[in-house]
Formats: sequence, structure tokens, C-alpha cells
Amino acid sequence: MILNRKHAPTLQILLVVIILICQFLEPIRIRAQDFVLEEDITFGKGDNVELKLDIAYPENGKGPFPALVYIFGSGWGFWTLSRSQCQLAIMQAAQRGYVAVTVDYRQTSVKEKGKAKFLFPAQLYDVKCAIRWLRANADQYNIDPNHIGVAGWSSGGHLALMLGLTTPSDGLEGDCGDKKYSSSVQAVVSAGGPTELVSMFNESSDEPGPVVDLLGANPQQLPDQYAVASPLTYVRIDAPPTLTIHGELDTEVPLKQAYLLDAKMKEIGASHTLIIKKNVGHVNFTIDPEVLDFFDKYLKEHY
Repeated sequence: MILNRKHAPTLQILLVVIILICQFLEPIRIRAQDFVLEEDITFGKGDNVELKLDIAYPENGKGPFPALVYIFGSGWGFWTLSRSQCQLAIMQAAQRGYVAVTVDYRQTSVKEKGKAKFLFPAQLYDVKCAIRWLRANADQYNIDPNHIGVAGWSSGGHLALMLGLTTPSDGLEGDCGDKKYSSSVQAVVSAGGPTELVSMFNESSDEPGPVVDLLGANPQQLPDQYAVASPLTYVRIDAPPTLTIHGELDTEVPLKQAYLLDAKMKEIGASHTLIIKKNVGHVNFTIDPEVLDFFDKYLKEHY
């Protein structure tokens, strides 16, 4: 194609449009004081759904740095929320000397024939994929692959517990990501996360509600699946150190859920700390100072 002068303005406009389009197609990179934030990085696919994460990491420092994964709460998709819920948390963590990500997982809000298309364990597969991605990209982001923690609120807390308590022998690894990398984590924080889904169903004022959407039916119809999806099923003595923070007045995820996990973890001798926040309900505690203090204790002790 031969261009003359009359084509020049059109060509300039075309170039500007191409540059703007490319900016939207590429991950966004923001440099702030003490850390760098990159957004919209694809870490895997589940059922052709592109899964993305945001990552924040220290601008300076020797490293390698321990990593943290933050999982947002949405009733597994019952409410319309996103990973942006955790962006403040990952920036705080980066300033504290962590490589921190907040990740997508498939939502039950996507319907097929009137029911949730993505039933459990799709959500667990997705967050395990994110852990593998961190280990696969450890060199690029200066990550210590042997020190990875996870924190989540509400349904994100449930998934954080499932990440910490399940092992490959439980058959819940999924196929997303490079399977040569482990999905294990070394410390867990659950803020208001469900631990035993039958009692969650029985105590819920909403029906069908988030738990039924997640599993596809009530516990009378699918008792085995409710057990498979409950963190309490997988409590083990060698579980990673776990912190539960729960609101005393929580009616969305009753305080009983925290007590059930605490009792079973202590019964078998697993490491579990329970903090009950007085006079508050279903609140996202993942940005509370106790969380990074806990991760410092268990992920930075070797530095």
C-alpha cells in the first residue's frame, strides 16, 4: 500500500487507536511507592473461562520473597463481587515484603439451564491453579516457592481452608496449570469462612442460597458432595498453621462454623488459632494487622 500526504491524518488516527487497543489487551503495570502492581494477568483456564490475577511485589529488596494469595468472597458467585475486593490487601502485603496476588475463580453466577454451570470443585481447581502459577513463575517474580500463604474472606475463606487442608490423595487437584508444581500452601487465614456445609445449609435463611448453588442440590440429595466440599472433612495433624478470624455477630456464616474447625483442629493436635472479633458481623478481616503478623511468623521465620 502506497501512502501520500492526504493519508497522513488518517494514518495517525489509526496508530493512536491501535496503541489504545494494545493497552487494553496487555496487562496493566503500575509503579507505586515501594511496590509494583500488575493487573489482569492470565494464570489459567477452566472450561474455557480465562482466569486472571493481579500481582503486587516489592520494588526493592533482595528476595526471594514469600508469596501470598488473597481470595475474595462472593458466596462463590451468589453475589456479584470480584478480585478487586482484595487489591488493598495485596498492596499492603507487597509493602510488607511479600509477592501477593488476588485471583479469579469460576463463579456460580454463570447459569446453564437455570442452574449454576460451575459447580464445586471447579472453584478449588482454579485457586490451586493459581498456586501452581506462582511456583512456575517464581524466578520471574523473585518468589520463594517454599513459603506460600493463602488468605480469604467468606467463600474465599472456605477455599483458603480447602487449599490448606486437602492433599493430592483427596483427588481435588484439577487439571489447570502445570501439574509438576505443587498446589500446597504453608500457612492459611480464613476470615469468616464456612467449614461444614451441611450445618451452613441448615442454618441459612436463604434457600436455595449460595451453598445449594455451589453444590447443585441440598444435603439430603447430595450428602457425600457436602462432605467432599467441607474443610472439616480434611483436618489433619500435619495441616499448615491456620488462623481463623470470625465476627461474633456473624449471621451470614455463623460463629459455630469457626468453633467446629477450632475444636477438630485442636482435638487432633493441628496448629490452629481462633480470633473472635467482638460486636461485629460478617466482615472482611483479611486486611487486619493480625493477618500479616501471622504470615510473618510462619513464612518469614527463616529470613
